Amino acid sequence: MFASPRNQLPLFRFAHPSLFLAPLSRHPRHQSTHPPPPPPPPPPREPTSLDHELDRVCVSDRSFWTRKIHDLCTRHRNVDAALRLLDHLRLRGYRPDPLNLSSVVHALCDAGRFEEARRRLVSFVSSGYVVPDERTCNTIVARLLDSRDPRGTLRVIRCLADVKPGYVCSLTNFNRLIDQWCCISRPNYGHRVFLDMKSLGHRPSCVSYTTLINGYCKVGDVRAAQKLFDEMVEEGIRPNSLTYSALVSGFLRRRDGERARELIVRLWQVMKCEEDSFVSNAAFADLIDSLCREGFFDEVFQIAESMPQGLKAVAEEHAYGQMIDSLCKFGRHHGASRIVYIMRKRGISPSLASYNSIVHGLSKQGACMRACQLLKEGIEFGYLPSEYTYKVLVEALCQESDLPKAREVLHVMLNKEGVQKTRIYNIYLRSLCLVNNPTELLNVLVSMLQSNCQPDVISLNTIIHGFCKTGRVEDALKILHDMITGKFRAPDAVTFTTVISGLLDVGKSQEALDLLHHAILAENSKPSVVTYNAVLRGLFKLSKVKEAEDIFISMKNHGVAADCATYSILIDGLCNCNQVDKAKRLWDNVIWPSKVHDNYVYAALLKGICTSGDLDGACHFLYELVDSGVSPNNFCYNILIDKACKLGLKREAYQILGEMKKNGLAPDAVTWRTLDKLHSCVKVQSYSEDSSSQSEGSLPELIREERFKYS
Repeated sequence: MFASPRNQLPLFRFAHPSLFLAPLSRHPRHQSTHPPPPPPPPPPREPTSLDHELDRVCVSDRSFWTRKIHDLCTRHRNVDAALRLLDHLRLRGYRPDPLNLSSVVHALCDAGRFEEARRRLVSFVSSGYVVPDERTCNTIVARLLDSRDPRGTLRVIRCLADVKPGYVCSLTNFNRLIDQWCCISRPNYGHRVFLDMKSLGHRPSCVSYTTLINGYCKVGDVRAAQKLFDEMVEEGIRPNSLTYSALVSGFLRRRDGERARELIVRLWQVMKCEEDSFVSNAAFADLIDSLCREGFFDEVFQIAESMPQGLKAVAEEHAYGQMIDSLCKFGRHHGASRIVYIMRKRGISPSLASYNSIVHGLSKQGACMRACQLLKEGIEFGYLPSEYTYKVLVEALCQESDLPKAREVLHVMLNKEGVQKTRIYNIYLRSLCLVNNPTELLNVLVSMLQSNCQPDVISLNTIIHGFCKTGRVEDALKILHDMITGKFRAPDAVTFTTVISGLLDVGKSQEALDLLHHAILAENSKPSVVTYNAVLRGLFKLSKVKEAEDIFISMKNHGVAADCATYSILIDGLCNCNQVDKAKRLWDNVIWPSKVHDNYVYAALLKGICTSGDLDGACHFLYELVDSGVSPNNFCYNILIDKACKLGLKREAYQILGEMKKNGLAPDAVTWRTLDKLHSCVKVQSYSEDSSSQSEGSLPELIREERFKYS
């Protein structure tokens, strides 16, 4: 395949089979003049239950059919059956009413088919079949707004207004529509809806102005937001706490701290007079979130020290909880722990969820000492970490080799009510495998047995993995022997795979093959493709090609289908053992006909061919893949470009780059970095031999030109 010319490679492309199976047509002169016989009539359709019901109940019984359609849409959740029923009824002279339309639209929206709901609504209304009243129109529009598609909903509103000249959408629906335009960063479209709303006779409410002000502030247009705020005051509409918090967020986004502080002072005054506590809480949450998002953390701490004592509109627990939540959201977990210190000083205990988020975040950031300190302090008011937080914390402690504290956290979790102790031990065992400490693994196993906590197969597999990772395969074999003899849980395929991989890692290939044979004979632990892949990978590392080939044959004989990982291991192993020709034959005879191949397989073969020094063969292989309908990824092209650069073949490297672009792939950072190495020590000349002129330039200029060309 690889030594022959490109057009002689065995990736054949035949004509479509239907071309050979189609009958030959006669010449017009020899065709019969008789007309073709008419097609047979279709068999009569058997009557369905719907037909029987239509024959039994008169079409004029509107209450029955309205109830039937409503039941199909709501109780049975079968809107398609309701639509079929409507079609049959319309063929018999039934005219749908607004109740039918409302039922169908609501059912389509419940099924997530908003586009179809809009289309059918517009079709019914435009054709004059149904003209719903204003209340029904507003109900349907409110339901369609759940699609979060303001364009489609606006078309429906305009259609309803055309059919019903007196229809005016409700103020609530207009406010929701404005909000949806602002949520997709189109406040100018929302402003048009706002002006249309005013022209139709609606008086904008505080919600209308606040929504639009917030939309302008999110896109950074604070001037438009300020004009709306001034207009709001002139119209005699009193801004609420959310209006001020939205305006504050706009000035914070513009880094205008002075103006933002002035508005915050006015916000406190408005919040004290706010009648609705939900609005006050939402405004406070929005303010804290904006301060943290824009990096004004000192302002948050000042508020924590002083504001809650003088602000009665927001409960202290809610205020501090919102500060902790916002600080954790933006990665300031140390700052959140400072809020906890302020709370404890004032005799307030944080919520367990907030406290857990701080411990979790500190553990992920590597601040294990502070996390353990908070854990000890939290035990005093009933805090215990969640299972996931415990996992993150013990892993971080083990990575820092702080096993004494990791054991303390383990004992804390074991004393927690309602936990599965075996699972808690398993998490700790998995963390110990990160630090290669087999002695501690044995100590944990002994501790489990002494506390009458029987280890499951996951516990034992984790311990075996830890032993194999540190090269103590003999200890792993002892545990496996105890599992086979019944002292512990019976081994599974993962157990055998782990031990076999450990044996191959230390060079004991014969023992690994014997164990594989034992696993094949076992009833509950038949080796899977993962086990065979591990064996193949280990044998190729030991350069035992013959044994690997025998295992591959045995794998097929036992009915285990190879996957893409199997073939990539085989190709990579053969190429690393200097048997590239055998890898090519494997591709031609086995892999390509099997249709089980991916970019990892292509990359392994390309890398092997390039390593053997045959860049032309690698290029032919890649181009034939493309001609056969395969789409290799950037990694495959980068292998060829890297080899061309190492050989100093500038023209070939850029030709491959051109092929990459032709096939719809854009060069990535690795591509440009590889080309950068090609020109690192020499001045760059034009790589095209057919060019009539040559130019010299610096590396950055050429790379910039090429990036601009292929971007």
